[in-house]
Amino acid sequence: MRLPRTAAALLIGAALVAACSQPAPETAPEGDRGTRAPATSPPADARTPDPDPDQVTSWGPTVGEVARAEQLAREMTTEQLAGQVIVGRYDGTDPAAAARLVSELHLAGVCVTSTNVAGEAQVRATTAAVAQAHAAGGRDWPAVIGVDEEGGIVAHLGGVATEFPPFAAAGAAVASRDEAGEEIVTRAARATALELRSLGFTWVFAPVADVTIGAADPTIGSRSPSGDPALAARAVSAAVAGYRQGGLVSTTKHFPGHGGVTADSHETLPSLDSSLPQLRGRDLRPFRAAVEAGAPAIMMAHLDVQALQDGMPSSLAPKVYDFLRDDVGFEGVAITDSLGMGAALSRDFPAVRALAAGADLLLMPVDAATTHELVVRAVEDGQVPRERLEEAAGRVIALQLWQQRVAADRPVPPDVTEQAQRAAADLAAAGS
Repeated sequence: MRLPRTAAALLIGAALVAACSQPAPETAPEGDRGTRAPATSPPADARTPDPDPDQVTSWGPTVGEVARAEQLAREMTTEQLAGQVIVGRYDGTDPAAAARLVSELHLAGVCVTSTNVAGEAQVRATTAAVAQAHAAGGRDWPAVIGVDEEGGIVAHLGGVATEFPPFAAAGAAVASRDEAGEEIVTRAARATALELRSLGFTWVFAPVADVTIGAADPTIGSRSPSGDPALAARAVSAAVAGYRQGGLVSTTKHFPGHGGVTADSHETLPSLDSSLPQLRGRDLRPFRAAVEAGAPAIMMAHLDVQALQDGMPSSLAPKVYDFLRDDVGFEGVAITDSLGMGAALSRDFPAVRALAAGADLLLMPVDAATTHELVVRAVEDGQVPRERLEEAAGRVIALQLWQQRVAADRPVPPDVTEQAQRAAADLAAAGS
């Protein structure tokens, strides 16, 4: 499901600038679509054996699930494909509003924020309505129903889900208790996953893998597991394992590392001026650990990463996506950070630019309907190859098939709330 991007993206860069003045969005890289199959089949003894459909990929789905997802994506209309790569935002607490958005635009799902929460019963009604709207469109894989539930100051289900300490406690637990600390972090993530699933969620936008620089870091702070890259890597790896065990899609964020900048990407485009060796030695270490632990999804930050693609938000930068795939070795779903943030809005058509650059999921664009229309138009005009959209949607579907299978194999226990409360208390004690 990989399309070569870098060379095509560079050639298209000039065209993107010109396109900004036009109604249609920018051109995406084309890949190697012109390669032809051999005129004759190779000898039987030279043919590559068919892959085992039950073989598990590095990011979770089986080979068979990936193949099925690719086929489902190929059979979709352009309108369906465009929706399948968008996770929408909505206003208010009416479950019908979220469901209507998914139904009308064929969205992959929605992100629930604190402004959408009005109690446990209402949250359950919302997640059920979204799931039903998603299935009513003929999709037999789960919707992306996600929430920022990191613990500490970023917990959008306050009063509904268990309160966990900030993720800095995870790094502290590993520092103080070594392997026993890692197990405590894994149990906390597993308990979070099960509790969120009990409320109807399929995704969590956690863990944070950013290595904080301390007081000069205005955005991440205690959301970071540690200022020590080695400790951060161990804590992130343990958390990824826990979420996987709990049957929830985790989202390691914010690639390639938001903890080392001194500005807030919610408001402006921060600059990360570390050299590539510095990035590899510091910021990238927790992300590599997450990939080795089987991270299913990684969130792309809105940063100007000078060592990779200077002057462009990393969430929209082809070279950063190529680096994630080719250098870090990530094969799963690449999702943008919220496209309603100031750093993303500093560029025209951020959603289409992100998709063209290599994003598989577009998170919370300001207007889902307009974004959907722009993606459809870009494909119909030939500016974004349909193959790029199929690749992105196929990855998302494959991951949701994985979540469906694992969740069915690991039912939520009846005492899930008590388990979550014990796990939160253990993490707080170990991290104090």
